Amino acid sequence: MTSSRRLRYGIIGFGEFAERAVLPAMRAADNVEVVALQKRSAAEAAEKARAHNIRLAFSSVEELVAHPEVDAVFIVSANAAHCPETLAAAKEGKHVLVEKPMALNVREAGQMIEACRNAGVRLMVGHLVRFSPMIRHIRDLVRSGALGSITHARADFVYDARTSRRRWLHKRAIAGGGPVFDIGVHCLDTLRFLLDDEVASVLSVLTPSPTPEATEESALIGLRFSRGTIGAVFCSYASSVRDKQLEIIGTQGLIKAGDFSSGGHDTGMTMTLGTDAHPETIVKTFSIPNLVTAEVQHFTAAVLEGGELESPGENGLANQRVLDAAMAGGMQGGSE
Repeated sequence: MTSSRRLRYGIIGFGEFAERAVLPAMRAADNVEVVALQKRSAAEAAEKARAHNIRLAFSSVEELVAHPEVDAVFIVSANAAHCPETLAAAKEGKHVLVEKPMALNVREAGQMIEACRNAGVRLMVGHLVRFSPMIRHIRDLVRSGALGSITHARADFVYDARTSRRRWLHKRAIAGGGPVFDIGVHCLDTLRFLLDDEVASVLSVLTPSPTPEATEESALIGLRFSRGTIGAVFCSYASSVRDKQLEIIGTQGLIKAGDFSSGGHDTGMTMTLGTDAHPETIVKTFSIPNLVTAEVQHFTAAVLEGGELESPGENGLANQRVLDAAMAGGMQGGSE
């Protein structure tokens, strides 16, 4: 970034994830200053602010977004709070970076986009996998035609939700969905990004079937993209081992990659071209930066310099349409 200005952030929903991952990542980003945080307990908010040398602490979202020293917010609270907190920030003229999933449903996502547009503030959804150099390299390969026509794209993400400190993960009213909303959205957005295509139809199997009170535990989501690619996402809370796998199959080759959604480590992809009789295998290793830092830096630059957003609210809405359809068992026809 070339701007000498700084964007002053407030973190809304300063829980364990924000303390462990978000705050350090933001402080490593260019032209970013974290000036405020919010927790529901005023005493805990003040304690965390002192511990991390943050000037302002609030128990109320409304008070944080009204403060004149706050230019933008990073919303990392529970899913059900994303919409009302975005609306509150937009009302006070604050730019919004909101964690995935964008909202609980399409209606909320639309309200968030409209509120930010009417207020003249920027809105971005935190789909950080888009900033991975490995994912961008795979996208370039797909675009180049090196794999031929893409026939299938698959992304899987599983982990043991019993290890999570987010006790609301299985509560439908707070989470919206289980692994579909939590980790399936990473898989979905990555496939849409790699293929540069939109989902035309959805068919899903969820177990157990979600209820108004409880989410699913595992899900298999079948996708048909508008240009004919068949896609699949498997996501689950019921795995003793965390695992992430990505596969892109084309008429002239295929790519496989593991641990595709994390940052701060080295990971690799394997591309196989040619035929069974004469295969050519290419292995490439990537050093993945902190992806939270990358997304915050991108959003900050876009706000300060007026650039395009990698994942604007409209991208979150496109994902939300598919999430809603998956939770309902599927949709046929167009993506609306």
